[in-house]
Amino acid sequence: MSVKFGTGGWRAVIADGFTKANVQLLAAALAQKMKDEAAAENGFVIGYDRRFLSREAAQWAAEVLAGAGIVCLLIDREAPTPLVMFSVKYYGLSYGMAVTASHNPAVYNGIKVFTEGGRDADETVTRDLERRMELLEGRATPAVPYAEGLRGGAIRLVDPMNPYLDSILRAVRTDAIRARHLKIVLDPMYGVSRTALQTVLITARCDVDVIHERHDALFGGRLPAPNEKTLSQLQNYVLEHGCDIGIATDGDADRLGIIDDQGAFLHPNKILVLLYYYLLKYRGWHGPAVRNLATTHLLDAIARDFGETCFEVPVGFKHISGKMAETDAVIGGESSGGLTVRGHIQGKDGIYAAALLVEMMAVTGRHLSDLYREITDRYGTFETEERDYSFTPEEKARIQKMLLEDRLLPEFGTPAERVSYLDGCKVYFRGGGWIVGRFSGTEPLLRIFCEMDTLARAQAATRTLERFLGLGAAL
Repeated sequence: MSVKFGTGGWRAVIADGFTKANVQLLAAALAQKMKDEAAAENGFVIGYDRRFLSREAAQWAAEVLAGAGIVCLLIDREAPTPLVMFSVKYYGLSYGMAVTASHNPAVYNGIKVFTEGGRDADETVTRDLERRMELLEGRATPAVPYAEGLRGGAIRLVDPMNPYLDSILRAVRTDAIRARHLKIVLDPMYGVSRTALQTVLITARCDVDVIHERHDALFGGRLPAPNEKTLSQLQNYVLEHGCDIGIATDGDADRLGIIDDQGAFLHPNKILVLLYYYLLKYRGWHGPAVRNLATTHLLDAIARDFGETCFEVPVGFKHISGKMAETDAVIGGESSGGLTVRGHIQGKDGIYAAALLVEMMAVTGRHLSDLYREITDRYGTFETEERDYSFTPEEKARIQKMLLEDRLLPEFGTPAERVSYLDGCKVYFRGGGWIVGRFSGTEPLLRIFCEMDTLARAQAATRTLERFLGLGAAL
């Protein structure tokens, strides 16, 4: 069976795994599941991003749902994934989907499935969908032609952008932002965030410039992931034009990357830390934080200082949103750039997170570089090293056996307090610091993350594990 869900939905190479047949197979499984759960009455919502075949794939899925007698609400514009998640909640639906491969290379496309309230589908849902697809594979899939579905009302075009924007504007202190007259540059990375993010910031009277806003299904030849390697042009723009902040979002706008006023890339760990600290200290909120196991433990230090708890979960935002709902957490996030804040949708939203960062600058009257220095002065430094490695199928089997089956580890030179195999292998060092090695759930990569009190120590521990596993050069 060709459709397998990873940590961030189903993603596959276009014309290889991502085909009309597989898209419609997944839609048929969803339709069947909704009927079995008596969840079909209110309908289903679909959104799509700017990737090649995204619009067409959304229509293919809509045809199948309509063919199953389920009214399909199709968002009538290129939609950020957070907008699709918001729409599931806004329309009171049990399920929805976004056609996107998020930050994967341009040759990929995929589908993210959402459940009631706008949450990422958890493993119980995705495993059930995979089981249903196995049983449905090879069978004829009833479908209503797209134009016929529109004429008959089985497929309905909707545009929930204004309610989504209004929800963000109500949640941030636009009065404080208006008073600061901030100069901001946006980099949608040829994705779908420009309209939403620019509208929010201009409404708050910011001076907003935009780069890389045109539609380019190849993302300008770059990976549509907002990281230090891909944001050099945004860095240059911030410095050359004296901007207060540069904001980038990935291809479907559920993750963000930040360039501060000094032209420095702000790691997603730092963004999470800044927002949690701001919400506790300056907004006076109370509650825990949730992070995945590859995300900074500085969140833990802040939580302890404010009498709160930081919960650790496996990689995959469905785990974060689930634990947030369970604990009424203030914030949840991951080192790859996705985060959510209590009171909004229960999933990643780079647009809302960006608006909160701008509010933080306005309320405190300080730049992000100054605020982060306040945090490290109070809690110490937490330096992170991250590396990705490709592998052959034979190498993957060898590494998996060493690390996860035989559970072999090198001598790091620092005593280990404990080792967890919750998701990959994570070593917690006595006195602080940790290192984790795990296979990506969205790309064919092995990832190593390490956090220590100095970058040199983090790099040394990473090299030790790299040599022990016989890995090639990092990507």
